[in-house]
Amino acid sequence: MSESLAESLVHDYVENFSPGRGRERPRAGFTSDTPVVDLAGPWRFHLAAGLPQVTHGFQAADFDDSGWETIAVPSCWQMDGLPGEPRFGAPAYTNQIYPFPIDPPHVPDANPTGEYRREFTLPDDWPGGRTLLRFEGVDSCFAVWLNGTLLGDGKGSRLPTEFDVTDAVTVGRNTIAVRVHQWSAGSYLEDQDMWWLSGIFRPVTLVSRPDGALTDFFVHADYDPLSGDGTLRVETSGAPALLTVPELGITDADPAGPHTVPGVTPWSAEQPRLYEGELVTAGERIPLRIGFRRIKVEDGVILANGRPLFFNGVNRHEWNPDTGRSLSREDMLTDVLLMKRHNINAVRTSHYPPDSVFLDLCDEYGLWVIDECDLETHGFVLVGWEGNPSDDPRWREAYLDRMRRMVERDKNHPSVVIWSLGNEAGDGCNLEAMSAWVRDRDPDRLVHYEGDQNCRYTDVFSQMYAEHGTLALIGPGQEPTAPDPALDTRRRTLPFILCEYAHAMGNGPGGLTEYQELFESHPRLHGGFVWEWMDHGVRRLAADGRAFFAYGGDFGEPVHDDNFVCDGLVFADRTPSPGLTEFKKVVEPVRITVDTDARTVRVRSLLHTVDTAHLRFRWSVEDDGLTRGDAEFAVRPVPAGSATELSWPEELTKLCDGPLEKGQERWVTVTAELAGDAPWAPAGHEVAWAQATLAGPAPAPALERPLAPVRTDGTYSLGPAVFDAVSGTLLSLADLPVDGPRLDLWRAPTDNDLRTWGGPVAEAWRKAGLDRLEHRVVSVRPHGGGLEVTTRTAPAGADFAMRTVFRWEAYSDTTAAGHLRLSLTADPVGTWPCPLARIGIRLALPRDIETVDWFGLGPGEAYSDTTAAARVGRFTAHIDDLQTPYALPQENGNRREVREAWLTDSRGRGLVITGSPFLDLTVRPWTSEDLDAARHTTGLRPRDRVYVHLDAAQQGIGSGACGPGTQPQHQLFARPVTLTIGFRPC
Repeated sequence: MSESLAESLVHDYVENFSPGRGRERPRAGFTSDTPVVDLAGPWRFHLAAGLPQVTHGFQAADFDDSGWETIAVPSCWQMDGLPGEPRFGAPAYTNQIYPFPIDPPHVPDANPTGEYRREFTLPDDWPGGRTLLRFEGVDSCFAVWLNGTLLGDGKGSRLPTEFDVTDAVTVGRNTIAVRVHQWSAGSYLEDQDMWWLSGIFRPVTLVSRPDGALTDFFVHADYDPLSGDGTLRVETSGAPALLTVPELGITDADPAGPHTVPGVTPWSAEQPRLYEGELVTAGERIPLRIGFRRIKVEDGVILANGRPLFFNGVNRHEWNPDTGRSLSREDMLTDVLLMKRHNINAVRTSHYPPDSVFLDLCDEYGLWVIDECDLETHGFVLVGWEGNPSDDPRWREAYLDRMRRMVERDKNHPSVVIWSLGNEAGDGCNLEAMSAWVRDRDPDRLVHYEGDQNCRYTDVFSQMYAEHGTLALIGPGQEPTAPDPALDTRRRTLPFILCEYAHAMGNGPGGLTEYQELFESHPRLHGGFVWEWMDHGVRRLAADGRAFFAYGGDFGEPVHDDNFVCDGLVFADRTPSPGLTEFKKVVEPVRITVDTDARTVRVRSLLHTVDTAHLRFRWSVEDDGLTRGDAEFAVRPVPAGSATELSWPEELTKLCDGPLEKGQERWVTVTAELAGDAPWAPAGHEVAWAQATLAGPAPAPALERPLAPVRTDGTYSLGPAVFDAVSGTLLSLADLPVDGPRLDLWRAPTDNDLRTWGGPVAEAWRKAGLDRLEHRVVSVRPHGGGLEVTTRTAPAGADFAMRTVFRWEAYSDTTAAGHLRLSLTADPVGTWPCPLARIGIRLALPRDIETVDWFGLGPGEAYSDTTAAARVGRFTAHIDDLQTPYALPQENGNRREVREAWLTDSRGRGLVITGSPFLDLTVRPWTSEDLDAARHTTGLRPRDRVYVHLDAAQQGIGSGACGPGTQPQHQLFARPVTLTIGFRPC
């Protein structure tokens, strides 16, 4: 082909509807003993601004590329140079909006184009037969030359593409040239909520397909739950083959079988049993990992191996903060292990097929997978779906091609139980065509697509971000009717999946417990998938060298969606967030109930497949957080889906019957942990736990007669405390400087506060003026029993307020410094127009306070609707470790139901705080205003004070950034509050 014709094809393939030319038919992803040349490593690279600026003749074998840059393959070119300055363009983030005009299939002239070159050597002993050049992923479209010969072009970024290079490759030195375009017609089908990144970002290999090798194969491994028999048949094409599976007694057999094998162990996420085998032809040996299982819908319920299938799942984008969508096996293994260790049993591969290594790991370690096609046209929603490719026949082949390539690559993975057509691509004939094709090709799996709300061509009814009330209607089949009566009738017979919910952006998500209770109340509800697994922060360095995670807008994008890309259960560096800890507790597969009255423990198994023989159970007893005793106790294995109840062990009963000092709390904790090492966690890993108390909260200590205040030089001295005589402000406590306290109704808005559906609650807070409260001292009244300070707190321009009375009393006690008690009452005046962020007080202490010990809920942060994972105990942390480093700084670090806290410096001196009723406690080295103003964690600088919040209550968290806001029972409306707080030096 002439050079001029080849160059003209550039313009043709970039903006045509074709998914590609010159490509091989899609096939299963597999390895064999045939030779492979790994083309990973440094490639020569040149970035052109667009098509007119491309390098003519760069594909020639003798082209001089010595002046070009070098780039790693695989990689995303916009990530090169980070965490410093990117060398080749920069990442750009949008959620819905296309970063180019909607003019399908056309793209802008400003179309960054990466030109790659690489030399490789084909060994002398390379086998005869065919040789394929395989690209696992190239974004967004590309053309390929080998030794100057044009092989073809392709689109479909997160799908494999193969070219037959048999006639172009030679023994010895070869030159491969690839031209990759950031924008193409295919970009209209790839508007997933993620960074726009480009390049050869997955592996590239040269693969030998010798004479006598298979072209493709399809493993069908069915399991009959009634008989326990497995039925194995393998479709093969390309060459005669023999099947051997030693564990099943199959040797050199016809792969087509069918081979009936009695008593097989079925594959499941809890018991990912894989039988090792191989296919042997005259030209190669292909290892197999076979998992027997059956997925079907029966009576409106999804069954896996005959038992209802429930998803405690997450949506997973591929991400690494330094390399973008180019992941190592270690990255993927870390994801799988973290999921397993946090009771996650399922993954939706949002919104494209992952690197096939991830599916290998899901097969091996056990995760149910919804494999989703590389398809999203979400940006068309902004133009009323006008011109949406999903209903345009010109795009049909592109849609079908994407579905074929996913299914053919991943069809032999037992972990894949549902095919998803894509995400947020509207509705239309092309989606129906995809569904029809996959039903014909693979009738043994289910078809999912959330956009088909009438369920014309799907096997499950699916929604995203349904509110709790909506879910309560869907569970019993009482959802609103579909327009077509026939479709409505069918839809009500289908199982339901919440494919996205509990948007895990920043502090949150809240409301997980309420969701789980609904899921478990109706057989039709099969659980859901939290959005999403991890933050997509990009690691950057601030001017002072400190690292932070960048998000939308940090690279100067003209259109972007800010930090909406940071919405994961793990942070961008794969550190678990408090939300992941909460999710682990909410979805724990074994439910333990401790009854301190009946002296029993009930164990209910929500496991799908296995009994609880892999778990051991332990009890412990703590008095005021101090351990009195602990031991293991025997629980006979509980079958999946069953429950048992047993009496307390004698030792536990005896210990709990022992004396309890006046005012102490005695807590019994029962845990379930791994009895032995599992592939995904060591022995002793905690899977589930529960607590119960034998005594109520400690009463306020009996104090002596209160002391009278003494007026001296503009201050009042009250026992160990000194107050300003005019404002009534506490100045010091036993020589410890104190600023405050003042009533506080504000918090630095969380992501869920800032983006709440139906109107951001943070906007209502600012409009009401919670962030700019004015304080007026109404009176300072000393009396024989202490000091009473009355204040009125209100925003400027408002006639609503809070009237607060601070009643200070001091007592002499066994400590020389004495004890100070604050009885606080706060009453609303007028009608407040919105919920409050918090009701409590804020004070400041010297910066040398650095450690917090507390008795209450912990060890992590918790709010009223994110408390499931918090347990009663005695905990300690450095103040720095009490802060949660959300990508966008916001309210964080609250500890709930604190009975007593010790705030101390390095010498153990400081302040003891007690609460009655319990306190919410937050301690931080900066103010709420600092949090509110900062754009990144590096924008926070410790001040010369430590700021302490002591709250009666805080507004819940919800998941309003994308989904329902705070549930009514967790909303904090202005109401009278009474709080008693004790202070004493230590």
